[in-house]
Amino acid sequence: MNKVIVLRFGELYLKGKNRSYFEKVLINNIKKSLNEFNCHVIKSGGRYFVTQYDEFDEQQIIDKLTKVFGLVSLSRAVEVNSDVDEIKDYVSNLHLDNKSFRVSVTRADKNFPIVSSEFEKILGGIILKNNPDIKVSLKDFDTEVVIDIRENKNTYISTEKIQCAGGMPLSTAGNGLLLLSGGIDSPVAAYMIARRGMSLSAIHFYSFPYTSELAKQKVFTLAKKLTEYLGNIKLYLCKFTHIQEEIHKHCSPEYMITLMRRFMMKISARICKQNGLKAIITGENLGQVASQTVESMTVTNFAQTEIPIFRPLIGFDKQNIIEIANMIDTYNTSILPYEDCCTVFLPKNPIIKPKMEKVLIEEKKLDIDNLIEEAINGLEILEF
Repeated sequence: MNKVIVLRFGELYLKGKNRSYFEKVLINNIKKSLNEFNCHVIKSGGRYFVTQYDEFDEQQIIDKLTKVFGLVSLSRAVEVNSDVDEIKDYVSNLHLDNKSFRVSVTRADKNFPIVSSEFEKILGGIILKNNPDIKVSLKDFDTEVVIDIRENKNTYISTEKIQCAGGMPLSTAGNGLLLLSGGIDSPVAAYMIARRGMSLSAIHFYSFPYTSELAKQKVFTLAKKLTEYLGNIKLYLCKFTHIQEEIHKHCSPEYMITLMRRFMMKISARICKQNGLKAIITGENLGQVASQTVESMTVTNFAQTEIPIFRPLIGFDKQNIIEIANMIDTYNTSILPYEDCCTVFLPKNPIIKPKMEKVLIEEKKLDIDNLIEEAINGLEILEF
């Protein structure tokens, strides 16, 4: 009898002829997440298993695995031979503290001599005999005893199921560039798009000396927290001060935010093209602030047309976003009171329904190409 961790994936079942590619990426991501531990990751049928690990590392291993995109759940389990008497012996020693339970038998090995429904009744009777204070409940149960009889002649028995991140394996949907502001939304946008399989680099625009070094450190902390889900992150630091000063000096104040967003898209698109990144990702949310109306987003989109812009949070409400931020442990960092570049020269009445022709008139007041070139040449790159 061995202790193992059983891993389960979800959407990969739908991938048909491409499934082997997605599985290969997933198992490589699992191994990478556990490279600091002495353990083995093996595959058998439609399951992955972590075996031969130090018992003292078990909780840390589980914490890592719950953050691997593509895994939907895991269970601590014991591995026994697929022998009727051996399974019965193990189950007879189970002591359940909860009020109700059910037994679920999965018989992937069709040569096993007892069909699933019959074996569930047999094992349920054994558990009831040894736990007289609990009852069977097939729908509303506290504990599910799972008996997973696999094709490899081993059976895996567990009494818990721990939810994992789900989604698709990281890097199966290409790569993108995240606009990481330091607020609540952009780290959540990173999590949501990465959950669909996209790996990410990030760009942060800062406006020293109008914004402090503490604001930049806050972004570093967020990037480091995101590595728990995204793996290594390349962070581009873009000094935005001169661009903002020029907009403030030459353009109508109400267009400040609109013009800033368009510069950010132009610079981000340049970085994407230079580094083979396929999309720009933002934390924008429809109607949340003045720069996030349909009209504003449309004007922002057409700042450049070569790189698609993804907005994973477009239909979320703020409470949805905060709940996910708490779940991924970025919320308390995001709300630290250090201002980002979007608060510099903030107009009293920003335009909320900009018209493209008027935006282009405002942009003609600026030396756009040289300002972008200056920003690109001044980029700093950090690795997390």
